[in-house]
Amino acid sequence: MNFAFVTCVQIGLSCMEELYAVNGTLKLIITLHDEKAKNKSGRIYVDDFAELHSIPVIKVNHINDVAAVQAIKEYAIDWLFIIGWSQIASLEVINAPKYGAIGAHPTLLPQGRGRAAIPWAIIKGLDKTGVTFFKLDENVDTGLILAQQEIPLSATETATVLYEKVNDAHKELISKLYFDLKSGNAKGIVQDESLATYWEGRTPKDGEITLDMDVYQADRLVRATTKPYPGAYVVDKAKKIIIWEGLASIRKQMLPNTLELILTGGYYYATNFEIFDN
Repeated sequence: MNFAFVTCVQIGLSCMEELYAVNGTLKLIITLHDEKAKNKSGRIYVDDFAELHSIPVIKVNHINDVAAVQAIKEYAIDWLFIIGWSQIASLEVINAPKYGAIGAHPTLLPQGRGRAAIPWAIIKGLDKTGVTFFKLDENVDTGLILAQQEIPLSATETATVLYEKVNDAHKELISKLYFDLKSGNAKGIVQDESLATYWEGRTPKDGEITLDMDVYQADRLVRATTKPYPGAYVVDKAKKIIIWEGLASIRKQMLPNTLELILTGGYYYATNFEIFDN
């Protein structure tokens, strides 16, 4: 059975590495041209991995490019994994592999369909999230669930830590799913539409801490947008201050080498920050 991968981010690379760790193989990798999406969170380049394992690579501007569809058909791909890819695949791409295409989404689908799943899980104060592998269809994040793993969230969860948890969950799920697909034992579960929620995309501008926020909203925003994301920030005159880490407090504290923000309900003390000209 022939498998192929579409990815341009670290989680996708981790999944491919895991497949080869369990003696799996790929017939093809499709990725973005090198100059595309350079600032995308987790952006990686697949060339070294592909060369190491002698895997052909097709580079495209968009997953729906003719070159992508032709390559999937040329290499007689049975299953196509599309991991960490923000472009929506057309039905032509989804139907090009013999058995279909598989996506992965870092939530417990049908909750959290859409974008920016890792930041939103923290901003919303959830106590758990997860990773779901599902068969792609004509809609976004709606296909049959093939594998799912829950990830508990702590009250101080950061995007940095959660990104690693999500990465590890992808690796655990894909190794099992790979063999289920090869043996024909993969079972699809229909998503319960009554439980579906949708999360909007986010931009770096959405990371601004404003004075109408309470201290706990600011704390969640900092934790949700820290690395590998662009970071939360405040604007002070001609300066932009990006905050990577801090401490929320309901009482004023005397903390050295910190930036103090006075917010509703308390104080936020930035302990790791950078200052730039705005």
